[in-house]
Amino acid sequence: MSLIFDIKKYSINDGPGIRLTVFFKGCPLNCIWCHNPEGISPKKEKMHNRNKCIKCKSCVGHCPNSALAMEYDEIITDANLCVGCGQCTEACPTGALEISGAELSVDYIMKEIKKESFVFDQSEGGVTFCGGEPLMHRSLLMELLDKCGELRIHRAVDTSLYATESLVREIAQNCELILADMKHMDPAMHKKYTGESNELILSNIRMLANEGFTFTPRIPLIEGINADEQNITAAARFLASLPGFEERTVELLPYHNVAKGKHEKLYTNYNPDNIPMDKPSPETIARCIAIFDSYGIEATSR
Repeated sequence: MSLIFDIKKYSINDGPGIRLTVFFKGCPLNCIWCHNPEGISPKKEKMHNRNKCIKCKSCVGHCPNSALAMEYDEIITDANLCVGCGQCTEACPTGALEISGAELSVDYIMKEIKKESFVFDQSEGGVTFCGGEPLMHRSLLMELLDKCGELRIHRAVDTSLYATESLVREIAQNCELILADMKHMDPAMHKKYTGESNELILSNIRMLANEGFTFTPRIPLIEGINADEQNITAAARFLASLPGFEERTVELLPYHNVAKGKHEKLYTNYNPDNIPMDKPSPETIARCIAIFDSYGIEATSR
């Protein structure tokens, strides 16, 4: 079962032009800074906005499994009883409750995509599939890529590349652009911050370059994690060594802590180990751009 947790229109940060971005739910990595924590689990999840809750207990009375209760003046969900049916969200008069993740048909998603055709044409934009990790949902992703291809809509896939080489190749053959996340060059540090090592990811980047696929590396730039001179130099040296990396461009995505509020809605902890992380300063960004430039690579900051 493939779930979609958002469809965002008028995106300008997920590929060329103005785009519609489809967010797949579920990811093999668990980055401590993840901007979309509701996309990590492949299952439906309830999100509770405490600021909107008026404590009317309408949700409690409508839950068919008695999974909700008012305790200590707050609505509490028993995860062992909640099945994600969504009846509580329908009963909530203020929209304080929502279910993240929905089973959407190909026809429904394509209908939403087609609505934006004029915007795509005028801006040279298209559709971006991201997540979570879209490559966890091969069947749905491939069907959507095929249908968009038939309509000559530009297709981009934003991926961690933590997948088999054969799957990455298949997806790359059926889209115009791969947005390739590069989170850290050191395997041990990558595992510490994401839960998995980076060998498979770097191997897939090499494959994309060697076989001539169009891809853009994207680095979530985080002070205290990967914005240091050693890591950025290693990333620049790695990319410069790839003979098929003809675009010679990298996107730097400065960190922000917008995910903190999402974790509160999910009843999960943001950065539970309190690892120092911060938004990179303008000086840090300029230094990183200069390092890439010294290797003949143009780096831009979004």
